[in-house]
Amino acid sequence: MSVEIRKTLLHVETTFIEGGKAAPRPLVLHAALAVVKNPWAGRGFVEDLKPEIHRVAPVLGALLTEMIIKSVGSGELVEGYGKAAVVGLDGEVEHGSALIHTLRFGNHYRTAVSAKSYLAFCNTRGPANAPVMIPLMDKNDEGRRSHYLTIQTSIPDAPAADEILVALGASVGGRPHHRIGDRYQDLKDLGHDVSNPAAV
Repeated sequence: MSVEIRKTLLHVETTFIEGGKAAPRPLVLHAALAVVKNPWAGRGFVEDLKPEIHRVAPVLGALLTEMIIKSVGSGELVEGYGKAAVVGLDGEVEHGSALIHTLRFGNHYRTAVSAKSYLAFCNTRGPANAPVMIPLMDKNDEGRRSHYLTIQTSIPDAPAADEILVALGASVGGRPHHRIGDRYQDLKDLGHDVSNPAAV
C-alpha cells in the first residue's frame, strides 16, 4: 500500500521591519507541508500503529526535508527548526504524533541540517484551514531564545477529516531585535544548574 499524498505546500515569509525598526538582517521562515491520507482512517481503534509508522513516516521525512533544503539553499543555512502535525477530525491526535515522533521521520531533517537539538513540535486536530503552528528552536542550542519562533500558516482545503497535515519548519536568522537574553543568564541569576533548571 503506497503513501497517498494529496498535495504539498511551500511557505516562505521574510520580515524586513519589526516593531517599526528595520531588521539588521531579514528573518526568513520556511515551511514545507504535506497532506497525506490518514493510514488509520476508517479502521476504528488501532492498537499497533507501528506498521504504518514504518511505511509512511520515512517517506514524509525525506520529502519534507528535501523541500526545506531546496527552499533554504542548504542545511548549513538552517538555524532554527521544528515540526508539526494537524490531524483531520476523524483521526486521533495520536495519529499525527505517530508520524512525526519517530526517528524515521525526524532524522532525515536532523541529519540534513547537522542538528543536535530535539525538534520542537506541535500536534493538534482540526478541520480544513486549521492553523498550522510550527514552533522552532535553534538546531544546536535549546537555550538560545532568539530562535524561539513559530511559523503559522494554513491550507484552505486541508486536512480533510480522513487526512493528516505534516510539516517541517526552518528559520534563517532569529527574531530581528532579540533583547530578552538567553536561558543561561536566568539560570546564572537563579543559581541553578543547566542540567537541573528547576532546581528540584
